[in-house]
Amino acid sequence: MGYDIERFVGYVNEGLLCSICRDVLEDPLQAPCEHAFCTACIHGWLVHHGNCPEDRQMIDVSLLRPLYRYMKNDLNRLQLHCKNREYGCEMVCSLESIDRHERECEYSQIPCSNAGCTVQIERRNLDGHLAVCEYRSRECPNGCGYTILSAEDTQHNCVAELRTELELLRSEMICRVEEAKHEMESRLDSQRRHMVQKESILQNEIEELKSQMSRMMTDVRSLMAAERQHRQELEQAELEKREL
Repeated sequence: MGYDIERFVGYVNEGLLCSICRDVLEDPLQAPCEHAFCTACIHGWLVHHGNCPEDRQMIDVSLLRPLYRYMKNDLNRLQLHCKNREYGCEMVCSLESIDRHERECEYSQIPCSNAGCTVQIERRNLDGHLAVCEYRSRECPNGCGYTILSAEDTQHNCVAELRTELELLRSEMICRVEEAKHEMESRLDSQRRHMVQKESILQNEIEELKSQMSRMMTDVRSLMAAERQHRQELEQAELEKREL
């Protein structure tokens, strides 16, 4: 659907009207035959028809193109009233900037920001409504520190609320203690496995050192025995020399 032509100030060129809804083009597209349409209008039309609603030429969605630049410029320069005119807004601005204005317009109807409240109110009156809204939240006047809704004042019980929070805190604390316990046990178990593995490696190294030492002692004894035999041979040779 396009922009209601009654909102515009002054004359609007026929070429800037949607050929389907006959309002001023909104998010326009153009067919090869140069007839222009609102995007929503032409898409809805082509669901049930395969031709242009003006001259009945066959068209397809893939053939639709953006509006010519000069037509787009003419469209954007059109002046129109804010949609909130009936609520008191007197703003008149270009079509190009109307969306930005209406998003911030003080006369726009917006929902109350309090959860549960269904009131629609003008943006400029929102602060006044929030001050008296029955769904507004505030801190408990009895000092328990809870934020309550005005509608729940009669049901609020400080002792019950604090007891509930205490139970929640106790449950949370128990859960955290259990988590810390499991984490600590996991760490200890990991360290224990690491120490056992380290002990096994050290034990293997000790056995290897013992084996090396045993071989060294055997070699030393062999060398000592060879030295004694060599000495004996020298002594025998000396005796033979003297006899000669």
